[in-house]
Amino acid sequence: MKRLFVLILFVAAAFTGFSQNAITTFIFVRHAEKIADGSKDPELSEAGKKRAEALAVLLAQTKLDAIYSTKFKRTEMTAAPLAKVLSLSIQNYDGGKLEEIDAMLQKHAAGTVLVVGHSNTTPGIINYLTGKPEYKNFDDSDYGNLVIVSVTEKGKQVKVTWLRY
Repeated sequence: MKRLFVLILFVAAAFTGFSQNAITTFIFVRHAEKIADGSKDPELSEAGKKRAEALAVLLAQTKLDAIYSTKFKRTEMTAAPLAKVLSLSIQNYDGGKLEEIDAMLQKHAAGTVLVVGHSNTTPGIINYLTGKPEYKNFDDSDYGNLVIVSVTEKGKQVKVTWLRY
């Protein structure tokens, strides 16, 4: 937990030499494990609930300005334990609308935001911020990625740190 906080500070400090612009930090995670009930909007499985709690423990000491989630049970349930710990409300976004990412970048300039999304949208958003098509969709069985993206200037001055939790 402390290592993640130190890592976030280190990544942010690395940008001070690049520019005097504000550094906005996004922390991206895919929703935790879901139950296989055949529906389009399943809830989290027991393993998923444990992963959501682990995320809350991991980021409990992180100063977040906002928590964003798509409007699905699995993403909202992933964000909920941390939102409760930090006394933040969960704001919804549409992972397919990149203009919403631009709005987050503007609204939370120099801040830190958690964004809970999906295996097929999160990598595309990271690519959008970096301006490079480097990141592929997550495998359907992969739930442990935590990606820190520090943005000074979208598409030009962006640092990506990929972790697992």
